[in-house]
Amino acid sequence: DGPAPRSPEAPATNPLLASLGREARELQQRIAPIAGADVHHAAPARPATVLGALQASVAEDTPLSGDYTPDGSVEFHACHGPARMIEVLRERLVRLFEDDPTLQPRDVLVTCPDIETYAPLIRSAFGQAVVGAASPEPLPGTEQVHPAQRLRVRLADRALRFTNPLLDALVTVLEIADGRATVAQVLDLAATEPVRRRYRFGDSDIERLRAWAGPSGARWGLDAAGRERYGLGGFPQNTLATALDRIVLGVVADESAGEWLGLGLPLDDVDSTDIDLVGRFAQFQDVLTRAAADSRGRRSARAWAESLQRLIGEVGAVPAADSWQVTQAGREITAALRDGADRDLTLTEVRAMLASRLSAKPTRANFRTGELTVCTLVPMRSVPHRVVVLLGLDDEVFPRSTRYSGDDVLGRTPCVGERDPRAEDRELFLDAVTSATDRLLVFYTGADPVKGTRRPPAVPASELRDATQALLSDPAADGLEFRHPLQPFDPVNFDPAAFGQQTPFSFDPAAYAGAVAALRAPAPPAPFLTEPLAASVVEDVDLDALVRFCEHPVRAFLRQRLGFTVPDADEELAEALTIAPDGLQKWDIGERMLASALAGVPPERFAAAEVRRGTLPPFALGSAVLADIGATVAELARVAAPLMTGAATTVDVAVDIGDGRRLVGSVPAVRPDGVVRASFSRLAPKHRVAAWIALLALAGGGHDGASAVAIGRARYRGVLTSRLRVPPDPVAVLRQLVDLRDRGLREPLPLFPSASTVYVERGTAGAPGQQALEAARAEFEGSFGDGKDRSIRYALGESAFDDALGPPQGAEAEFSRAGTRFGALAARLWVPILAHEEMS
Repeated sequence: DGPAPRSPEAPATNPLLASLGREARELQQRIAPIAGADVHHAAPARPATVLGALQASVAEDTPLSGDYTPDGSVEFHACHGPARMIEVLRERLVRLFEDDPTLQPRDVLVTCPDIETYAPLIRSAFGQAVVGAASPEPLPGTEQVHPAQRLRVRLADRALRFTNPLLDALVTVLEIADGRATVAQVLDLAATEPVRRRYRFGDSDIERLRAWAGPSGARWGLDAAGRERYGLGGFPQNTLATALDRIVLGVVADESAGEWLGLGLPLDDVDSTDIDLVGRFAQFQDVLTRAAADSRGRRSARAWAESLQRLIGEVGAVPAADSWQVTQAGREITAALRDGADRDLTLTEVRAMLASRLSAKPTRANFRTGELTVCTLVPMRSVPHRVVVLLGLDDEVFPRSTRYSGDDVLGRTPCVGERDPRAEDRELFLDAVTSATDRLLVFYTGADPVKGTRRPPAVPASELRDATQALLSDPAADGLEFRHPLQPFDPVNFDPAAFGQQTPFSFDPAAYAGAVAALRAPAPPAPFLTEPLAASVVEDVDLDALVRFCEHPVRAFLRQRLGFTVPDADEELAEALTIAPDGLQKWDIGERMLASALAGVPPERFAAAEVRRGTLPPFALGSAVLADIGATVAELARVAAPLMTGAATTVDVAVDIGDGRRLVGSVPAVRPDGVVRASFSRLAPKHRVAAWIALLALAGGGHDGASAVAIGRARYRGVLTSRLRVPPDPVAVLRQLVDLRDRGLREPLPLFPSASTVYVERGTAGAPGQQALEAARAEFEGSFGDGKDRSIRYALGESAFDDALGPPQGAEAEFSRAGTRFGALAARLWVPILAHEEMS
């Protein structure tokens, strides 16, 4: 006689039925008054297994009790994340097919709450027929393929967005238009297949665009208008429009000219070969900007449909064989907006209507077609199967989380029959449990794949495990829950006793090869070079190459002799506006500010250029950063400016160093009194070495009276100055440095930039040799020491400093009386410098 309030009491004896069966009880409560008679169809007799006893207890609503032992009919598998879960599932299914020849893939049903997460993993782990290959190829290094590669798998209930790449690109454009439009979102969209085809973006083009993103200042926001709703409409810097202006201006101008156009400062790193890419990217970004502009405000559903239909052709393209994607995208847009034809809609409302249309929906599952079926937990999926797999029952995924609106007054007192997504998921879980006839396998993330800490399963899965244990004579008996190792090549996977079986758990031949290799005694690490390389062809020495070598000998060996550099770790694209610049960002700004100040550029003009570069925080925050950096720059300029009198010129040098060789190159910024180098950095060994070699080159080239000064910040505060004098025989010193480089191009020398400086400085100051070595080790192992340098770690390994303490090799003993190779090499480079240097 009207709505009945939902009762918190659970009129059921069986704990699973009480916890999971509310939807069925309420359906029975609603139908009972209108049903004329109850007709009961007797079910087949259940097997005398743990699964059969569990299902009988649920069906008859009886308490859970029994004296069973684990028999494999119910299993729980705890894994390290989704990828490992699929690997374990693959091995378990292959084992079932191996043990029971009557079991076929059509007898297995795999259900999971989040099929989109697992779909690509399933495609890679199971049958090649899924991805359309004629036959699977052998695994690398083996003559076998994994048996699961021959299993035919069908994925059901996929969302249209994930089966139609063009629709996915269109939805992504709307997400960008309705959100902050970060540079990562835009570049990820540019990397999708439809956009690549439409704008002819190749892999190298995408990498080039990513390389421009940081220097151009791109962060978020398509343009200033897109930032209006965030209160930053008056700050157009760091938008993609401003970044694109910088890139386009970089085609025709250079940043060093100190000119700009509007808000655009030319970007340096744009070559003539990039012009076509710049044009294509500008066209792509123009489509996004127009789409965002057209999406502001309200429009009729017809206008939205026409705009989106046009956008399909502008954002992407598909090959002729996939033209169905265009047809389907147009059809889905029309169908999604049909219900809003009588009102004006905002972009948020349009996105919601599209999301509802394009979300995952139950499709034909094609049961009993001969394929192993993977589907979602939705009604009408719990058709009886011999094996039912519940995949991905993680606590944060299942059941679905729900949020009730604060304006929903009916939600305070729910009535019988009203929808409750969490209760629906629990009922679907119970239906899946009762639909298994032979075996029920439950998979969940039981350990964090990174930290290894244990994680609980979803609450319904935990309740099912507790109910199953209640049927066992020994709830802690083995054979119910299995905790799998993190890696598929763990030797445990191939130990029959590990999982209580007669045969190994895994069928993976590649993992087996890895497990066998893991059990072998580790071989000692191979040396980077077994012996020094042959001497390179005797030729003239480039001055810049000599400087780079003396600044960092190991890195120079890799680059100048082997022709490569150790790449830095990939960093994610910055998406946030700079609020408080870090140390590296401050150095970058300070280096430019110091050069500008010494060149006589007015501070106002430098500030205007820096704002257009996009390196400063917004508004007053940026002014504060400039003022803070400017104080340090003023102190450095006060010391450097008096020394930089007279016009600066570039001097070409060609110094005869004997044996038919010359040192050739150019020394820039030479003034009448010599070389003066100023840097916003702390005065480091590389600055002193560069000034020293420039002085030697000038003196060796006949420029009498030359001197060199290197200026930088002190370690804590103030300014540090290195004044270098010409040695009596500069050519002899150059010859020593060239000989050191010749040695360093045959093998990576243990000559560490900072540690070697500390060692010789301490020794020169009178410290005993052991104390000097300890100070050098502390410098090497410091937070920013040479031991953290990627080139040194790559070429010399983790024990580089200890290995460097061996005796000098060959003629190195003549460099110094130091008893170590490290000491001899350090003395060769730094003793002449310190003997002719005055620090202040």
